[in-house]
Amino acid sequence: MTHSDTIYFDLIGGASGNMILGALVDAGLRLDALRDALAGLALDEWSFETQRVTRRGIAATWLDVRVRDEKHERHLSELLDVVAASRLPSDVQATSARVLTRIAEAEAHIHARPVEHVHLHELGGVDTIVDVVGAVMGLRMLGVTRVIVSPFPLARGRIKIAHGDFPLPAPATLALLQDAPVVGVEGERETITPTAAAILTTLADAYGALPRFTLRAIGYGAGTRDDPTPNVLRVMLGTRAPDTLACESIVELETNIDDMNPQVYDYVMTRLFEAGALDVTLTPLQMKKNRPATWLRVFAPVERAATLRNIIFDETTTLGVR
Repeated sequence: MTHSDTIYFDLIGGASGNMILGALVDAGLRLDALRDALAGLALDEWSFETQRVTRRGIAATWLDVRVRDEKHERHLSELLDVVAASRLPSDVQATSARVLTRIAEAEAHIHARPVEHVHLHELGGVDTIVDVVGAVMGLRMLGVTRVIVSPFPLARGRIKIAHGDFPLPAPATLALLQDAPVVGVEGERETITPTAAAILTTLADAYGALPRFTLRAIGYGAGTRDDPTPNVLRVMLGTRAPDTLACESIVELETNIDDMNPQVYDYVMTRLFEAGALDVTLTPLQMKKNRPATWLRVFAPVERAATLRNIIFDETTTLGVR
C-alpha cells in the first residue's frame, strides 16, 4: 500500500458510499485489512462483495455491502451506540459519529422534528454504518491527512424513498451539501447519495481543482448504472512535497461604509474572525461629496464566504457586498 497524505475525490459520475469504498480499494486499500479493522462493529452479519467492471471503457472496482439486517430503521442514538461500542481507534469513532450525526441533523431539518425523534429509514441500515465507518477507517489506513473534493455534480429526476416519490437531488443530499460547490449535469438520475454527501462534506478540507502534489495512486469506484458519462468516482492519492508552497483558493469580500459608528468595527471584526475569516482590513477613504468612509475587506476560504457575507449584512449598515 502506497503511503499518501493527500486524496482528491474527482466526482466524474457522482458518488455513493459504496463507490467511495470501491475507489479506495481500487487505489490500493487492502480489502481484507479493512474487513478485519471493521470486525469490531457489533452489527448483524455483513460482508463485502467486489467485482472488476468497466463503465464506458474505464476499468473500476464495484463494491457492495451485503447485509442480513432485520432492522432497517434506527434512531441516531442507536447508530452512535454501535460506533461507541466498537474497538475502532478513538479518532475513527469520533469522525464516524460526526458523519452519522450530520445525516440525522439533515433529516431532522427536512422533517421539522427534533433530531432525537428522527427515524433514519434507508440511511439507518447496517450498510450505511459500514459505508461511513469504512470510509473513515480506510482513509486512516492509507495515511491520508488532507481531503480535497471536486464540485458535486447534481442531476434532476425522482426517487422513491420511505416518505414517497421525491425529487432529485434528494432533500437530505441538498441539506448536506450546503456551503459546498455544486454543478448541474444532464440526465435524470441520482448522482450524489446522502451517505456520500455526508462523508465527503464532513471530511473535506477544501473543495475545487486538483491540488499540486506528487501523484502516487489512482482508483476508480464503480456505480451500478452505465450512463453516457462514466458512472465512476475517481480518487487520486499523492504526497505534498515539503519544500513547495501550499496553494489554496480564497475569496475577498469588500464594501464601502460611510454611515456607521466607528466603534462598531471592532465588534464586526471579532465576529468575522470567529466565523473563519483569514484576515480583515479597514482602510479610510473619501466617497462622493468628500464624505469620509471605511473600506472593509474580508479574506476567507471559499466555503466560508456565505456565512461571512451574512455577518457583514447583519452587523453593518452596508447595502451591498462585492
